[in-house]
Amino acid sequence: MLGRRHAAAAALCAATLLTVTACGGGGSSAAGDDGSPKTVPNTRGEGKTLTVWVMDGDYTDATIKAVDDQFTQATGAQVDVQIQQWESITTKISTALSTTGTPDVLDLGNTQVPGFAANGGLLDLTSYKADLQQGRTWLAGLEEPATVDKALYAVPGFAGARAVIYNKKTWADAGVTTAPTTYAEMTAALDKVKAKNPAADFSPFYLPGQYWYAGMQFIWDAGGDIATKDGSTWKGGFADAAGQKGLSDFKTFQNTYSTKASQAIDTITPDQNQVFADGKTSAILSTAGSIGLIQKANPQIKAGDLGTFPLPGLSGKAQPVMLGGSDWGIATKSDTPELALQWVKIAAGPAVQDKFVFGNDGWIPNSTQGIEAAQGSLDEQQKGFFTAALTSKATPAAAEWPTLEGDKSINQVFSNVVSGAKSPADAAKEFDSHLESTLAGGK
Repeated sequence: MLGRRHAAAAALCAATLLTVTACGGGGSSAAGDDGSPKTVPNTRGEGKTLTVWVMDGDYTDATIKAVDDQFTQATGAQVDVQIQQWESITTKISTALSTTGTPDVLDLGNTQVPGFAANGGLLDLTSYKADLQQGRTWLAGLEEPATVDKALYAVPGFAGARAVIYNKKTWADAGVTTAPTTYAEMTAALDKVKAKNPAADFSPFYLPGQYWYAGMQFIWDAGGDIATKDGSTWKGGFADAAGQKGLSDFKTFQNTYSTKASQAIDTITPDQNQVFADGKTSAILSTAGSIGLIQKANPQIKAGDLGTFPLPGLSGKAQPVMLGGSDWGIATKSDTPELALQWVKIAAGPAVQDKFVFGNDGWIPNSTQGIEAAQGSLDEQQKGFFTAALTSKATPAAAEWPTLEGDKSINQVFSNVVSGAKSPADAAKEFDSHLESTLAGGK
């Protein structure tokens, strides 16, 4: 799911610019909104039908039914749930948001939200934020991309995070029997694994140079960022002192623990899950889906052979992770925005999040309190991913951001640095300039 969300987001900008009419940098506010905090209305809706678009594979039927049943009981309105396929979804959504008869509620990738919001397709939910949070603190990696120019345009639905997946048998053979909690403990463990496995094609920690999700964790851990906004202008952050430290830290770690052959490639060719399954590495950074893929590629690897932990940082804390996941948006052109608000509030609420989004579907819930509530039910492998999600970041909430994912320029920054093709300073200067000119196009 996460990979498909990022792929869909890469095509977002062109689709939205072609099909959604710009509305001065954001969607309309909810009916009667003067900016003051408001409570989601308890509107009745007998005889009305709310249309909800849900992406294939995001939520189970049981979870959506639980939301629908509670919504119908509270409002008297019915729900028409329409499952959407991933093929050409950005074009389909942007077209739907610009026409009459639009869906009322849409299941959106968290990085998709800024583009639709900036072009007027999504309702401004800012005045309802406190009520929609329902006493919980949303995960930053879901909330930040849903917030454009300090206005909220979508409500967090669920998350997926990256953590270290390691082969406990390989580590135990090297004398390491517990998961590290600090950067020093991790590098000491990897040094032991490296000494025990000296083959040239073996990586203690396989980390491809183009793996920018991993690279950003080092930059965030150093206190840097991809970009910051000053007024209406985006400024790249890779050339800043913190960005430079993060790039250097990433290079040092990658060069020390991954193979030279991995410096200029991505995680797909070769598939890092296959590299792990083939015994060519003892650890990777990935999402929870890799657990099953590794076991499928090598059935001799059992669930008990795999451990997980958040990637520790030189900061002394777990490195911030980039979340993938889902946010709920409400169409500006919805005929029933007050009913849509009620449906979204239920979907994002503690009861659905704890019992269904986590309890039934197995996703990371949308809040820190949801993660804490899940702790007692997590198995050893889940804990690494759920703990990692507590410290999260996001890509810039800019309409043109998907262009930078799509042209792979951010991949090349990290690859150029770890391979030595460019110095951290030169690579950063080039990318920051490209970022600033690209994001400026979304004003």
